[in-house]
Amino acid sequence: MLELLPAPPADPLWDLTAEYAADPRPERLDLVLGVYRDHTGVTPVMAAVKEAELRLAERSGSKEYLGLSGNTAFNRAMLTTVLGTEALTARATAVQTVAGTGALRLLADLVRQTRPGTTVWISDPAYVNHRPILEGAGLSVRTFRWLDPTGLLEDLREAGRGDVVLLQGCCHNPTGADPSPETWEELAGLAATNGWVPFVDLAYHGLGDGLDADLWPTRMLAERLPEVLIAVSCSKNFGLYSDRTGCAVVVGSSARALRHVETALQNAARTLYSMPPDHGAAVVATVLEDERLKALWLAELDAMRHRITANRTDLVAHLGALGHEEAASALGRQKGMFSMLPLTPEGMLRMRRRSGIYGTTAGRINIAGVSAHRIPFLARGIADALRAPAATETV
Repeated sequence: MLELLPAPPADPLWDLTAEYAADPRPERLDLVLGVYRDHTGVTPVMAAVKEAELRLAERSGSKEYLGLSGNTAFNRAMLTTVLGTEALTARATAVQTVAGTGALRLLADLVRQTRPGTTVWISDPAYVNHRPILEGAGLSVRTFRWLDPTGLLEDLREAGRGDVVLLQGCCHNPTGADPSPETWEELAGLAATNGWVPFVDLAYHGLGDGLDADLWPTRMLAERLPEVLIAVSCSKNFGLYSDRTGCAVVVGSSARALRHVETALQNAARTLYSMPPDHGAAVVATVLEDERLKALWLAELDAMRHRITANRTDLVAHLGALGHEEAASALGRQKGMFSMLPLTPEGMLRMRRRSGIYGTTAGRINIAGVSAHRIPFLARGIADALRAPAATETV
């Protein structure tokens, strides 16, 4: 049987990470994986998380199964945090998932159960795992332009009743470019008129313009439309990467409309992984249910956001000083952990070979993964890669 298995495609991000690890140059930079790093280059455990873990360790008396919906206190806290008002939380249900990836897959399975053959629209460019998750659930995928607001709306006018449109709620991965508030409102109007359902991927809220500002598009869609699907990750804004903590949220027109949703999500989870791990969810619930810990978490989240913004501002200034004002201007309009460089795949390869700076082939770098004192080195590497290759150079 195993001899019949065709060679599967390698994961491009982890392949680049392995290439970085094998690179002997001490000055090399790993800007591939989407993890926040502090000024020392370390992905820290947040102080609020550490204190919550200490509390849990002191009171923990059992590792008993929680049930298919996971940690119910976490689910309630997620609904309140994401949706904000009792009017919206009353129209929603949630189940804990294995991070944001698990939420995306469970909600994709829900779509397939509800309407087999549904078309899901994703942005172009898109997060690298969106298409595989959706197609793995048996759904058809189409794309819409992301970086051109006019093209975005033109493309989504073709999305029809019953289609699903996957939108990243803030800090778009990989581009760092988000729609304006006016474009978000046009999207809500288009969904209401044409009858398609928004599917919001929330992975970076709090790291763009602040928590409430980053959640505004999702809350606005939930207020104006009868149905919204939301996949929530706690990996980035709680630093719980390896604890795989997330939540699948469904907003319906009424409690009656939701009567079978939680059971359907539970059944999908049962076939995939039975139930999610509790530790990360218990940490998040502990933080959000305690006013002091929540305030500490929000302050830490703001500090992370300010450092990311400062990195981007500094990179823009250095690129401009090196004579690349157009590239600098484009980077300055982006937000969140990621920036999309104006480099071709060949340019990204040149940057790896010449400078030891690793980003994705498509041009994405993790601006949150570089220490402030390395920004000048990064700017010089980008500027060098922007120059045309020498006639004798091969890539």
